[in-house]
Amino acid sequence: MGKIAINIATGSIQKNDTVLGIDLGTTNSLIAIVREDTKQAIALREIDGLALVPSIVHFDAFGHTSVGTKAAEKLLTDPQNTIYSVKRLMGKTYKDVQQESGFFAYKVIDEQDDSLVKIQARDQFYSPIELSALILKELKARAEHILKTPVQKVVITVPAYFNDTQRQATRDAGRLAGLDVLRIVNEPTAASLAYGMGLRPDEEKTIAVYDLGGGTFDISILHLHNGICEVLSTNGDTYLGGDDLDKAIADFWAEQSGILDPGERQSLRLLAEAAKKHLSEQEVFEGKAGEHTFTLHKDQFESLIDPLLQRSLDCCAHALKDAGLTAKDIDEVVMVGGSTRTPRVKELVKAFFQKETLNDTLNPDEVVALGAAIQADILSGNNTEMLLLDVTPLSLGIETMGGLMDVLIPRNSKIPNKASRQYTTQKDGQSSMRISVFQGERDLVKDNRNLGTLNLTGIPGMPAGLPKVEVTFMIDADGILKVTAKELRSGVAQSIEVTPKYGLTDEQMEQMLLDSLSHAKSDIQARALVEAGTEATQMIDTVEKFLEKNTGLLSEEEISLTRKQIGILKETMDTKDKNLIQQETETLNEITRPYAERLMDAALKTAMKGKRI
Repeated sequence: MGKIAINIATGSIQKNDTVLGIDLGTTNSLIAIVREDTKQAIALREIDGLALVPSIVHFDAFGHTSVGTKAAEKLLTDPQNTIYSVKRLMGKTYKDVQQESGFFAYKVIDEQDDSLVKIQARDQFYSPIELSALILKELKARAEHILKTPVQKVVITVPAYFNDTQRQATRDAGRLAGLDVLRIVNEPTAASLAYGMGLRPDEEKTIAVYDLGGGTFDISILHLHNGICEVLSTNGDTYLGGDDLDKAIADFWAEQSGILDPGERQSLRLLAEAAKKHLSEQEVFEGKAGEHTFTLHKDQFESLIDPLLQRSLDCCAHALKDAGLTAKDIDEVVMVGGSTRTPRVKELVKAFFQKETLNDTLNPDEVVALGAAIQADILSGNNTEMLLLDVTPLSLGIETMGGLMDVLIPRNSKIPNKASRQYTTQKDGQSSMRISVFQGERDLVKDNRNLGTLNLTGIPGMPAGLPKVEVTFMIDADGILKVTAKELRSGVAQSIEVTPKYGLTDEQMEQMLLDSLSHAKSDIQARALVEAGTEATQMIDTVEKFLEKNTGLLSEEEISLTRKQIGILKETMDTKDKNLIQQETETLNEITRPYAERLMDAALKTAMKGKRI
């Protein structure tokens, strides 16, 4: 007799291919599902009614691991072996986070600059991927306990501003936890889904999703029309969140009291978190950490956090500019993330977007997971009325001659996305081509971030300019890039999934965007100079080859004049004067133009010898 699985939570018959939504958060994580009977997204709750699982892992002296509430109990008693806020370390190197290492009560290991961080607990070393996998395993076990059925297929959310490495790391953590990650979804996109936005085909509006979580900040501008949720632009800071508000208070108190001991700092951090929550409703906070008593007034608290909140508003301004909109064009502002409960946050966001009210009716801690569950429902084929169009946060391109960045997929392009472009060889008989992939907004690759390199070998020996190499960039729905290169005449092909060793720091990512704006003029000049130099080099190369092979066609005077002009052009290239380089290149071109005509005549005479017309 066959078994039929019944979903205990919803009372309905359970299909084996149920897809769940997971919000893997900095502070808390949770899992959600769309009920088959009501078609409503719900967060899965244990009997105690709690949906949130603290994103905390503890390692005891006997090699046992605990995750969630049990682990949180060890924050004060065993801080060195209790790991929290691991999401902030995803896809990061020690160099990226060394300035913040004082924030963590556990040990973040300093290995080589370019390898990913490791965390020490007891005498073991763990990567953020392994620790995130432990949190995901706990969520999986919890869901299976509630639903009484195996759980495998999931959708996991990430900050929209997570780069390629951080998305890969999240996907790897899912795989390590025994989950089949069908899609990585941007948190703001998930939030707009949870609010039911875009579900009505006749609805058209532009919304801003302001998502301030425990450790990350995101702003996304979305346009909803015809059941399509289109992301116009995204911006953010993967190192800004509630943790930083806590740290601002803890640092303020530490300075007052002189507390430096890591164990005491941990109790100070937890007290700061309590103060933040208390001051959301009260005017004054007073509490004890160890022997010390601390107080904080609401106005002091607000002056401590205002610089941090201003950073989030700067991101909002960038996102609006990228979308080509102003605050007045936004119809609605959706508030997401536990940190938006702080009244000061709402106050500043209302003022920035010039709005009387904000959309914050759903539980800000659950809204992302609910949206992930809706996206999971779409992927499992249960909801066919919606389509999601997401975007890539930074431009992607390759290095071309002269160190220029040739952008194939511009930032804020829709994903999934595919773009191809043809290139050729620079030298006769060139049998290989090195294709370096970069991410960033500047005209020269040295100012952007190298994501990886692809070597296309086995190109048949042909004169320069004859091979046709097609380079294709393909970004999948998770925002992960695959690069393919193919020589079209011979069919030789090579491809890589770009998996860089380390991710961009948020400062670098923001800096890239800022630099692209502030250096726009100098970048254009630099690009023009490089292009002029490249043209001059190619011209010199061609003329020198011509002189070598066809001396007999030219007089001594012509050869002397040509060599003299080559010398002048080479000297001019050192001046870095674009106009002068172009002028001298044109002069060389004019001198040598008759030679080409003479060569053509000679070739024709040879070909016609002995032939009658």
